[in-house]
Amino acid sequence: MAEAAIELVGISKSFGAVRANRDINLEVQKGTIHGIIGENGAGKSTLMSILYGFYQADQGEIRVNGKPTVIRSPNDAIANGIGMVHQHFMLVDNFTVLENVILGAESNALLNSSISKARAELKRLEQEYSLFVEPDAVIEELPVGLQQRVEILKALYRGAEILILDEPTGVLTPPEADHLFRILKQLKEQGKTIVLITHKLREIMAITDNVSVMRQGTMVATRETAKTTVEELAELMVGRRVLLRVEKGEPALGAVKLSVRNLTVKDSRGVTMVEDVSFDIRAGEIVGIAGVAGNGQSELLEAISGVRKAVSGTVTLDGKPIDLTGAADPGELRDRGLAHVPEDRHHVGLVLAFEENENSILGYHDKPHYLNGPFLNIEAIRRDAKEKIEKYDIRPSDCRLKTANFSGGNQQKIVLAREIERDPGVLIVGQPTRGVDVGAIEFIHRRLIDMRDQGKAVLVVSVELDEIRSLSDRILVMFAGRVVGERGPDATEGELGLLMAGVEQQEAAE
Repeated sequence: MAEAAIELVGISKSFGAVRANRDINLEVQKGTIHGIIGENGAGKSTLMSILYGFYQADQGEIRVNGKPTVIRSPNDAIANGIGMVHQHFMLVDNFTVLENVILGAESNALLNSSISKARAELKRLEQEYSLFVEPDAVIEELPVGLQQRVEILKALYRGAEILILDEPTGVLTPPEADHLFRILKQLKEQGKTIVLITHKLREIMAITDNVSVMRQGTMVATRETAKTTVEELAELMVGRRVLLRVEKGEPALGAVKLSVRNLTVKDSRGVTMVEDVSFDIRAGEIVGIAGVAGNGQSELLEAISGVRKAVSGTVTLDGKPIDLTGAADPGELRDRGLAHVPEDRHHVGLVLAFEENENSILGYHDKPHYLNGPFLNIEAIRRDAKEKIEKYDIRPSDCRLKTANFSGGNQQKIVLAREIERDPGVLIVGQPTRGVDVGAIEFIHRRLIDMRDQGKAVLVVSVELDEIRSLSDRILVMFAGRVVGERGPDATEGELGLLMAGVEQQEAAE
């Protein structure tokens, strides 16, 4: 048995009436990759936040390298060789890579000296761990995969021997996730200890040595990864058998609900992100859009939902035209039966400082059901929110709780409940299960299939190819802002991958 890098003994933590961790025991061996899985709200992130010093446990003991250790702050964690890469990156967007790496770890008041030292150390770390990033690049100009590398470099620069990663692939494309795993394996080979919090069971099976399962704030099992299965882990997480594949019958197609013709959209820099895109979606079908992030899918959804102005093209909803080239109004589109679940729930879908019941009516707050004369009917709003909480199994079941205090997966359920329960004719969903656990994924997929079987038209954008292939009745592939192919749900991952990389398009041009 290898020596333990981390031991958590009898850790408990409550937030008011919510018990996030209950008498948790965990041992992570040195030089291993240890996975921690569980449903959204199971207490995984809280446990790691205690280890990193963001929270203090109500009771229990932390041991680092066999020694009892008091960790009152992230500075204490860093001093004990513990680094953490958060699900939502802790970077200053308008600082350079180098400035972010040294921020809070300056060697003295003379920044030139700190920057010179950091530049040399950064070069060494990049070469040793294949973490190549341009040191003078500004963070906001980097794709999320490179931003994540900066977070890892920050931790290594501070001397981390134990690295905690919280849902590290939630914002990454499949190629970026593959590269991250190569980096983690290299870190392990160099003797680092990795703790990986994730809801993606395939990732657990692919990269970890051991895996611990949490459920409702307790630690229910630890397994050697090579001796368990995806099915066993899913059942341990949820407490019941979980359907790991989408079951659906043949679509009963109706009339065209949404028609897009020759749509062109530019981003805030004036760069064309969607170019001459055309497609139809019929009642009773799910159309999925596959593609590597950054190929125009986000801008397409924003334009169709009225969030972003289009340059040209025509869009019709139930046979009636929508002017997306002028001052498009998302509220008008909602009134006409088009609902939108945005890709970025934090910045577009929710106001995190609001209570859950307030977020549950955003965009629909002017409907008669929520009004009492000219004023909001608070009692009706909270009653409606409680019904959605029960129907969508949102945890904790407290409609007065600030939305920021819900896990990512439960925040996603809040948005989905708000949009689906309005019974729209057309539902547009961006990244439906990003950062969502296996039990919630099953629930969300079933709701989308239910919408389709009720004769609704559903458009889904996801970077998860498995999700696109299992949900969709038709698959459109986007590359460089254009639809480069259409395939059926039986298309192979390799076939779709070539289209996503623009390979077939390039070959045709040669």
